[in-house]
Amino acid sequence: MEPLTLHFVHERVGARFIPVGGREVVAGYGDVGAEYGAARDGVALHDASYREILRITGEDRASFLHGMVTQEVKNLPVGSAAYAAFITVKGAMVGDARILKREDDLLLDLEPGLGAKVREFLDKYLISEDAELHDGTPDGGWLKLLGPRTAQVLAAVLGTPVELPAPLSSRKASIAGQDVWLLGTALPGGLSGVDVLVPRAGLEAVWAALVGADGVTPVGFDALELVRVEAGVPRYGQDMVDTTIPLEANLTNAISYNKGCYIGQEVIARATFRGHMNRKLAGLLLGEQDVAPGTELRRGEKKVGWVTSVVTSPVKGQRVALGYVHRDSLEPGTELTLGDGAGTVTVAALPFTAS
Repeated sequence: MEPLTLHFVHERVGARFIPVGGREVVAGYGDVGAEYGAARDGVALHDASYREILRITGEDRASFLHGMVTQEVKNLPVGSAAYAAFITVKGAMVGDARILKREDDLLLDLEPGLGAKVREFLDKYLISEDAELHDGTPDGGWLKLLGPRTAQVLAAVLGTPVELPAPLSSRKASIAGQDVWLLGTALPGGLSGVDVLVPRAGLEAVWAALVGADGVTPVGFDALELVRVEAGVPRYGQDMVDTTIPLEANLTNAISYNKGCYIGQEVIARATFRGHMNRKLAGLLLGEQDVAPGTELRRGEKKVGWVTSVVTSPVKGQRVALGYVHRDSLEPGTELTLGDGAGTVTVAALPFTAS
């Protein structure tokens, strides 16, 4: 397990650690309810430096990546970001990424454990283009601020009033003597924040500056998973795997239909023209049942899906899940039986926070 750069900083305040994608992650600091509440009502600070970064340079970097992902890259303005998927010629996912376009390079923000896989996929198609792939993880890491008081905290740290960058827009700033990038974020349901890209050597100084601001609460992965699932956002490695087609996971925000050719485009175009997928990611209400990811869902004698992520939702006051459900059973309110026959669940609209 690759340790966090700030392991000892978190250990000193009682952090509990878990592995995700082969990298060390702070699971929490002892009170997941308080951490969740900070993200919803105040401002939460999360060390996301376990995420991997792939950096692409060279004159042809934008045109090369443009042909490799489902999203627009060539015409993406400098300083903006886009969410995209990497898919095979058969339309199945290799991974997903947030792509930040800067003056001299492209940065791919990846789930932990995806760096080598995505790099191998890109390398396979990199033949004569002037583009080079670099492991950017040793050079920088992300710190995440999330919650309605994010702008006030940034203003206090920067010493000047600040307007948060719009989602997927960025700006440069200086925190604790470190040159950083601020990238706006948003989740379905109205929760917003900013991700701070920090030189890895400056992570401790910037963390100290942010965590020392009034009202900031450090939060772990478990609290963020609550927020993510309530927002209905799938995570690669948990809700998406290498057999998932992006449209099954509701990733319409990762797809451009005007950009021209890319690997796997024909599959996406056919599925879009057909107007439906055989299954799609949906919300599930579980009541108090403790259901494990991977549990089958049935309707009568027919298998109609399976569960992927499960949390106890403060918004819904019960256990909720994400899972894949056959198109004939997607109507909210539909009752499905758990594969072991031990109980039933109810299909719900996403995001859970909408109601």
